[in-house]
Amino acid sequence: MAENLTRTRDSLIKETERLTEAQWNFKESADRWSINQITEHLALWELILEREISQALFAGPHAELLIRDRKSSDSSIIAFLSEEKPHITTEYTRPFTFTVPVGANEGRNNLTWLLKMRNEGISYVDTTTADLRYYFRPGKKDDVHQAFMIIFGHTDRHLRQIRKVKSNPNYPKN
Repeated sequence: MAENLTRTRDSLIKETERLTEAQWNFKESADRWSINQITEHLALWELILEREISQALFAGPHAELLIRDRKSSDSSIIAFLSEEKPHITTEYTRPFTFTVPVGANEGRNNLTWLLKMRNEGISYVDTTTADLRYYFRPGKKDDVHQAFMIIFGHTDRHLRQIRKVKSNPNYPKN
């Protein structure tokens, strides 16, 4: 688990290091997200999932839910996050850059915020002795182990999106 969280963190750092402001904010078209907006979206989702993970851990283990109420298999979560078709995000995870002036929410700040949360998650996964399969997200039927899978799978999905933005012929050069 920690390996995939680390891998996707490091890939995001690599894809965004040394970007200019123009590169952070380039959009393939008016209806597409910039790398800044993608990074902000990832940070928003990570914040939500980290909160749900904290709530699940605080609530304690629930072995009785492990089999009876399992909603999603690990493979179905990864398949959903790996599919190529566009997903529609929830209103509360749309980047704020749609409503604030350009430059008010910079990509580097979004990345810093995301990396702080990711590093805390990696540290927790590396050091916990808890079986995360017995802790369930509030109101959900997936466990904390799967929540961490969603985090790295979601990042993988958006890393593909970032690479697509960067491959656009109009993407600004350094």
